[in-house]
Amino acid sequence: MMELANMWILVIIMYMLGNMIFVSKHKHLLIVLLSLEFIVLSLFFFLLLMFSYIMCDMYMLMVFLVFSVCEGALGLSILVSMIRTHGNDYFQSFNIL
Repeated sequence: MMELANMWILVIIMYMLGNMIFVSKHKHLLIVLLSLEFIVLSLFFFLLLMFSYIMCDMYMLMVFLVFSVCEGALGLSILVSMIRTHGNDYFQSFNIL
């Protein structure tokens, strides 16, 4: 099992990679949604480490997971509606709106 310090470094690297992918210029909405889900996953690992370190209850993690699933479903519904109306998921299609 990894040490606690290595886990913190892994969470920080995951968060930074997700932010770098989100900030960089991408043509497709799906890549941006996947990077947002990667950021949410790294925040979940951060909260898991934090709550286990302070020996707190994990009920807040369930609430966080519920909101992250709702965020993912909302992003996918926007993606599907954009593909149905415009035929693709390029950000260039947002200029038509």
